[in-house]
Amino acid sequence: MHELVSQRGGMSRRAVLAAAVTAGVTATAVTASPGATALPAGPAPDRVAGPARWFTDPARPVRPKVRWWWPDGLVDPDEVAREIDQIADAGFGGAEIAAVHHSIRDKSLLDTAHHGWGSGPWRDGVEAALRRAVRRGLTVDLTLGPSWPVAVPGVTPDDEAAAKELAHGYTSLAGGATYRGPVPAPVHEAASGVHAQRLLAVQAARVDPANSTRKETGLAADSIRDLTDTVTEDGLTWTAPEDGEWVLISYWQRGSGQQPESGPHSAPAALVVDHLSPAGTTAVTGYWEHHVLTGSLRRLLEAAGGAFFEDSVELESQGLVWTARLPEAFEQRTGRPLLPCLPALVLDDSDQVFAFEAQLTRQIRHDFWATVSDLFNRHHVGALRDWAHSLGMTLRAQPYGLQTDAIATAAILDIAEGESLGFKNLDDYRCLAGGRDMAGHTVLSCEAGAYNGSASGTTWDRVLRTMGGAYAAGVNQTVMHGFSYASAPEAQWPGFAAFSPYNGAPGYGESWGPRQPTWQHVADVSGYLGRVHAVLQSGTARADVAVFRQTGYTATGIGASWFTSTGVPLGWTHQFLSGPLLDLPNATVSGGRLAPDGPAYKALFVEGDFFHGSTPTLALADARKILGYAQAGLPVVLLGAFDRALTPGVPAAGETERLREVLTRLLALPHVVRVAEKTAVGDALAGLGVTPDVRHSVPSTLLNAHRATAEADYYYLVNGKHAETVKPPVAAIDHDVTLRRTHGRDAVPYLLDPWTGRAVRVGRYTRDGRDVTFRVALRPGQTLVVALGRPGLFGDRHGNRPHALSSEADEVLFTARGLTVRAGAAGTYRTRLSRGRTVTTTLPAVPGPVEPDRWRVEVEDWRPGDRPTRTEKVRRTLTLDTLLPWSSIPELEDCAGIGRYRTTVTLPGDWSSDHGALLELGEVGDTFRVSVNGRDADPADRLNPVVDVGPLLRRGPNTIEIEVATPLVNRLRVSRPEVFGGLARQKYGLVGPVRLVPYAQQAVRTRPN
Repeated sequence: MHELVSQRGGMSRRAVLAAAVTAGVTATAVTASPGATALPAGPAPDRVAGPARWFTDPARPVRPKVRWWWPDGLVDPDEVAREIDQIADAGFGGAEIAAVHHSIRDKSLLDTAHHGWGSGPWRDGVEAALRRAVRRGLTVDLTLGPSWPVAVPGVTPDDEAAAKELAHGYTSLAGGATYRGPVPAPVHEAASGVHAQRLLAVQAARVDPANSTRKETGLAADSIRDLTDTVTEDGLTWTAPEDGEWVLISYWQRGSGQQPESGPHSAPAALVVDHLSPAGTTAVTGYWEHHVLTGSLRRLLEAAGGAFFEDSVELESQGLVWTARLPEAFEQRTGRPLLPCLPALVLDDSDQVFAFEAQLTRQIRHDFWATVSDLFNRHHVGALRDWAHSLGMTLRAQPYGLQTDAIATAAILDIAEGESLGFKNLDDYRCLAGGRDMAGHTVLSCEAGAYNGSASGTTWDRVLRTMGGAYAAGVNQTVMHGFSYASAPEAQWPGFAAFSPYNGAPGYGESWGPRQPTWQHVADVSGYLGRVHAVLQSGTARADVAVFRQTGYTATGIGASWFTSTGVPLGWTHQFLSGPLLDLPNATVSGGRLAPDGPAYKALFVEGDFFHGSTPTLALADARKILGYAQAGLPVVLLGAFDRALTPGVPAAGETERLREVLTRLLALPHVVRVAEKTAVGDALAGLGVTPDVRHSVPSTLLNAHRATAEADYYYLVNGKHAETVKPPVAAIDHDVTLRRTHGRDAVPYLLDPWTGRAVRVGRYTRDGRDVTFRVALRPGQTLVVALGRPGLFGDRHGNRPHALSSEADEVLFTARGLTVRAGAAGTYRTRLSRGRTVTTTLPAVPGPVEPDRWRVEVEDWRPGDRPTRTEKVRRTLTLDTLLPWSSIPELEDCAGIGRYRTTVTLPGDWSSDHGALLELGEVGDTFRVSVNGRDADPADRLNPVVDVGPLLRRGPNTIEIEVATPLVNRLRVSRPEVFGGLARQKYGLVGPVRLVPYAQQAVRTRPN
């Protein structure tokens, strides 16, 4: 497999190649020592030492990436190199080049004949990107074709390699009537450019109203008659039997004629390839080999190439997705011919047309799409992955869009990817995470930050809230949507935006980069994301329960009974498995765990198939494997009537009886429980002795992810929700949380702060065997990363010193002085220590909170310049007695840019090193940085805008400056009203209330006098 990071030091193959490609550039080896987590604001806590460098300064491969949109090949190599520098300077780890230009109405301006995707200028741009990426330590990903789905030039709709569809035609016939005429033509005409269509079959079927549904015409399966051999040059003649109404159905194979989104991107125009046949994949790889991959480009890809990428599989057809060898593949898989099943399969603009008896229809459709899934995974995904590896690249893809087993596809891919726009809830990510972890892969990626209608108005706090839950569900790589190339035809200020305007309105997502005021602070965000990725790519994933899914779809919004609604709010974690994952080498049981080396599931949960009426189904082969797992000691819970289970596909003779015999043996085992209601699942798990790794006594919006390494357990915690559309909004939480360690008798908890890169020992907690309990308070969307590891793991010098079990003080934390208590008021505070003593600590007087009442504000107002890529910055100064959003200040209501707020706070003469203060910013939009007395504070949590400024304060006057950067939409409302004028003004700026809240702190005397 392609090596992405050298995990234990030394120089990776990629670094050696980079050094060879770019003369004079020294390649630096990346060392990784997995582990880590987040923390509350702290005054000069004990800082992270060398062993945690992997966390404080995450390596480029784990940093977030950007989706980099180009107007095909209409790019300048010098500008491309500048933009790589901009991406690198902002702290990102790579970019994915994609030809996307939905915003350009007149495509002729792109000059695809000379500057199309794959052309010489496009290759020159790619080489410029790779060459600069080598120097900057970035990787560059490339889409397999322009836009999506995968397509290449030179394919015509009638070629074997082009995407195919099965169209149908039909006519009704009364009993006893004779049809004489041409074979019924397809209900939809072929797409433009499609000239060949071949008749596959003609059938007659009797209508059976008992099988009809609201949208489907019922047919009698045993009445199907094949009339194909009776067709002549003159057409078809057939007389219907007297019994009932009949239909004649024709089936036509033809090209779909689909082009990739927002084309054309090349001359000749690219056509979408057949994703189910070797010919389609060969067309893709052949085009790259013969038209794109020059010798220099190959060498550069070996040095700085990352992954080939495929977006979601959005094959568009008015009929049924098809490939010529589907009938043969179906018969090989099922032992039955496909043609008699076709009436239950054909589609009319995605709607089913005919149906047999309900159970038979469900089973036929299952078998058909399982066959499609096999072809897609073998001939498309697997073949492209192997080809990518031959070039030193990996394959990253969004494996959904068709009715295929995306869980199984995720196990084949090097990197599976989901998306914040299309995924309905966190279980969509958990499907892909199951495939990733069972196959032993590391990364689950997410196309992040695409929001409908929010172009130029997206805030980073919205992105962080979205990603917070996704990380808990298994995501550990972010690809920001996106970064647009500087300019293109028709572009207006602030430059080319791939998706805006979109049909005349603000489009999808943001065009990040220097054109956005918040880009000046984006290194804080990219640093945060990179540290979260570093933690969540460490070691191996741990999940409590595997949920078996008979149909492995994702991007559906369908979750798991009990776990999604009830288990997750109690701390449970789960992932989804499908049948093919049970054939992987990792699918073994040891010590009562499935996949014991990770994800180490403690139990298997099986319920009815949500995608087919919640029918309790299991394939016989899968049932036998589950029986073997249970016999090896894995607890199993089944929900529903699995004593009367059916096969998901059409059964062979006696297969249903053999299935039920296996399930009878399964249900007789002592650690297998069948429940009738989903509310009983929790009790069933408890009865089997299965408990989650994270527990809290009250239902909570706290979500978690667990990773384990040889050195520590890492827990990512976030106050989020199952789906962003769920109401009411998430509220703040404050309750005890218990975490379980998997190893290390002396493990102690650390908080690792992804915003600052700092790690500190937790000062107050309790231990009970393998469990560690402490208090967690999080605002909506806020995250916390906890490590359970040996004392000194992160370079601290506290060893086995006692910690606090409880305290009357507001906080107990380890600082450079040792165990320290902190409070906002003077007094004597008792603290109970882990070694049994109770000690007292006296804190001096503390000034009361201060809310500044006067602010000097310097505004840098960003406006359109004399060309699309130039910004004019108009400066203005005003004084505010009350903080208000810019939209409520007449001088600023249509402004966007950067505001610098300055105020002075005077502290008393007895202020000492025992004092500090938290600066609470209240509401602030969007990004911010804080300085005190000319010294910068650490980056602060965007979702909890509280900054510990204690080390920066002094007695007497203190100057506080808060720099705030905004999105551009308020300015665009007036500069481009035809696109943005319908949007409401956003609340920008420092809104507050801002308070400086002093505290006092003293080290605790942990040893007797």
